[in-house]
Amino acid sequence: MSPVKIKFGTDGWRAIIAQEYTVDNVKRVAEGTALWLKQQGGTRVVIGYDCRFAGKLFSETTARVLGKHGITSLVAPGFISTPMVSLGVVKTGADLGVVITASHNPPSYNGYKLKSKLGGPSVPADVSAVEDLIPDAVPTDLPSYAELKEKGLVEEHDFEQIYLDHVHQGFDIDLIRNSGIGIAYDAMYGAGQSAMKKLLPNATHLHCEVNPGFDGQAPEPIGRNLKEMAATIKNDPNLALGIANDGDADRIGLFDGDGEFVDSHHILLLLLMYQYEYKGIKTGEVILTFSVTDKLKQLAEMYGLEYEVTKIGFKYIAEIMAEREVIVGGEESGGLAVSGHIPERDGIWIGLMIAEYMAKSGKSLKELVADLYAKVGSFNCDRDDVHVENDRKWEIVKQAKEAPFSKIGPYTVTRVAHVDGSKFYLDGEDRWLMVRPSGTEPVLRVYAQGADPAEVRKILDAGREEMKI
Repeated sequence: MSPVKIKFGTDGWRAIIAQEYTVDNVKRVAEGTALWLKQQGGTRVVIGYDCRFAGKLFSETTARVLGKHGITSLVAPGFISTPMVSLGVVKTGADLGVVITASHNPPSYNGYKLKSKLGGPSVPADVSAVEDLIPDAVPTDLPSYAELKEKGLVEEHDFEQIYLDHVHQGFDIDLIRNSGIGIAYDAMYGAGQSAMKKLLPNATHLHCEVNPGFDGQAPEPIGRNLKEMAATIKNDPNLALGIANDGDADRIGLFDGDGEFVDSHHILLLLLMYQYEYKGIKTGEVILTFSVTDKLKQLAEMYGLEYEVTKIGFKYIAEIMAEREVIVGGEESGGLAVSGHIPERDGIWIGLMIAEYMAKSGKSLKELVADLYAKVGSFNCDRDDVHVENDRKWEIVKQAKEAPFSKIGPYTVTRVAHVDGSKFYLDGEDRWLMVRPSGTEPVLRVYAQGADPAEVRKILDAGREEMKI
């Protein structure tokens, strides 16, 4: 049987455990990683794993392959978040980071992410180079993990503590703790649970235990996956902020004091407001992926800041952050980054920044959003993930690009943009429908922006009807 061709998607290689995600295939990917690293003259790699099934096994497997090539693996004593690996690479001066995670994918998946020595996702060119070096044959005659420890080719570092020290330097944690703001935190059974218990011991902690099955739900911090968090906040008048992270704690979802979900579009705008108006950061660029609200461009223009729109995938933002000064960068799916930290999305860091904004301003999250609307106008965004056969998925994507719709329901298409998928502006610039394929699943992502949730639903339904999905 011919070996599986291993392809890295939008954010690493992901596959179903025991189907394509096997010990043998992890060995092959690790071999490609080792060969590439040796070409670069690299000798040290930080390896971390989250709370998914067999993370430790796959992490140790990776270390054994690297160790065969004389490469030292720097490992944590237990699970850690993706940002802890990225920061760990920077703080230890390592040459690369490897994270065994499938991020927000369903529990049946695991994955393998590459992190650059700059502390963010490896650039697409480097990922492609590793991919090209993945052999068909499974590496054999590997040293044991115990043997590598004895030889000093496996070193243990407390990457969580390194991260916590960095957080204490970046934030006024005492101000947040003593502000009287009641915080609920939902780890979604993910890798943020231990750090957040230490940072915010008095918060209400939900799903902060290890459960590799994630209670049967994909650990993606979006409104429909966080009903227990919403109910918890609604039923407790003392709770004013809800923070949720995904499986490897690099993404975020927020709730206001009424238990209403606050999406990434709004968080990005709030981060820009906080840094510009309260922290006095007046220089730098705003970087957003194609699916993010255009209101972020509007606010950047109001502040006299340059902005750039990239393809979907945080790696494109990280590439720019590594070279230029960026105040805020982010994607619609909850991956957000800010100046003063590594060029990496970090769900814990962003959650703390919003909590600090509330503490410093003395305003509720709802009041901060109202301040935002006063500047750019109110808006709402949502997305449908539609399961379709791959052939049909690509057919729709091709149609949207080559023969774009002129009308979507009652709306006239006034402009079409193609960057990564296709965005149809409807009756002006304030409402739009966008369609793009998932990079990792047989899913078509359909996005919309409108004035309020009812209009967004109307646009999504009209778009799906037009595409017959």
